Amino acid sequence: MSTGSHGDVQVENGSFRVTRWTIEPGGAIPMHRHEVEYVVIPLVTGTMHAVNADGSELAVELVAGESYTRAAGAEHRMEHRGSGAPIVFVEVERLA
Repeated sequence: MSTGSHGDVQVENGSFRVTRWTIEPGGAIPMHRHEVEYVVIPLVTGTMHAVNADGSELAVELVAGESYTRAAGAEHRMEHRGSGAPIVFVEVERLA
């Protein structure tokens, strides 16, 4: 089953995991839990939606090059509800 998203791990060295994520229009990254703190670096400007485990939602406004961080424990599904270009970002997880 296609989710309309894919992640390409670029670095994983015991200290960090760096993944480039692409979410196609109408696609999503399935529900997942972040076990570690992480940083998101958007490569495009756009909006994606976080659907949290409790059902609440948050519109996440991305601006290319403007990073943000989240604490460990976040549990959500990330959706691209727009049309046109894919949402692309790099996620850096601090593993140690």
